[in-house]
Amino acid sequence: METTIFKKTQKASQELILLNSTQINEVLLALAQETEKRFDEIISANEKDLALMDISNPKYDRLKLTKERLEGIVDDIRHVATLPNPLGNVLDDRTLDNGLRLIKKSVPFGVIGVIFEARPNVCFDVFSLCFKSGNACILKGGSDAAHSNQAIVEIIREVLVSKNINPDVCTLLPNDREYTHQLLNAQGYVDLIIPRGGTNLIQYVRENSRIPVIETGAGVCHTYLHTTGDKLMAKNIITNAKTRRVSVCNALDCLIIDSSRLEDLSYLCEDLATKQVEIWADPNAYKALENHYPTTLLHHANHESFGTEFLDYKMSIKTVTSVNQAIEHISANGSKHSEAVITTDTKVADLFETVVDAACVYVNASTAFTDGAQFGLGAEIGISTQKMHARGPMALAEICSYKWIIQGNGQVRNS
Repeated sequence: METTIFKKTQKASQELILLNSTQINEVLLALAQETEKRFDEIISANEKDLALMDISNPKYDRLKLTKERLEGIVDDIRHVATLPNPLGNVLDDRTLDNGLRLIKKSVPFGVIGVIFEARPNVCFDVFSLCFKSGNACILKGGSDAAHSNQAIVEIIREVLVSKNINPDVCTLLPNDREYTHQLLNAQGYVDLIIPRGGTNLIQYVRENSRIPVIETGAGVCHTYLHTTGDKLMAKNIITNAKTRRVSVCNALDCLIIDSSRLEDLSYLCEDLATKQVEIWADPNAYKALENHYPTTLLHHANHESFGTEFLDYKMSIKTVTSVNQAIEHISANGSKHSEAVITTDTKVADLFETVVDAACVYVNASTAFTDGAQFGLGAEIGISTQKMHARGPMALAEICSYKWIIQGNGQVRNS
């Protein structure tokens, strides 16, 4: 197995932890400035990738980089530079009866490997967060974004060199599936693997990695309209959650509606029709929409209509008669990502908040807010849907570990 790349990154990570906050922030600000100068270069590389993808492919939107999106990325990088250093924070400090002082401090993981699909923005997000938190990163992007990823990482590495920092703190693996296998087996060199992509990618990484994995990305998201929910609010939330960006993991996949609100369904879906959203409705919802929603866009739901992450202008509708039924449907079909309830009943809201098992639970708001930047965390490295170590948007604090420092004065342990 080829280990040279991983050895270089590990060595660079050991150098990285010696940098101070001023040096780290200077690099991030320099990267933001250099990226601005080279928007055209990045967009040109991105256009090469886009030319190889069918525009109807749901991944197309994720792959596409525009001047406006790059400006947002640059703003995120600058924001990360303003955030407090997450390293060296004292999480616990105590002195034992024997005089030993125990200090628990936040530290980097070391080397983080990130495997992702057609999302070139991940290169910037991962590097800025990893660099700020003292972690070196190894990136394995999908072939769909090969030109974009290469252009971005070249800029990152050039900035690092200009600041006399080992460029191997950010490594892009060759565009070959064999390197994915090698990364997942790089024990002793890589400390953590984070997959960012669809269910198939996450499952493959989970089943094949010999390195600890934090699962991120797959989002089967529901919004439940309770009998007391405000009609206009519900319409706006549903439209935003479904159509703001259909290819992202926080997009709405299934509307759950109380049977008492079926008469409002055609109103709730008006804006979805203008966006050409296809709907798979259960019998009650289908009857309510029939003759009120474009025939070509309305379908009868089947078993596969629920529990599906569509990543497209598609969604399903499930009718229930109680909040408990709504929660049961979410439990059976959700991915523990983001779930929402629209209600004015505080008891229903409290029950939903307490019982629904998801990383992010919303009351009267769109699931589109599940995003590290929207949470004020800067860019994000992913949305964790598991419960070990990190959950929800993973930013600086979530890609740190900790160590115990034990300070003594000659103490020895008795037998």
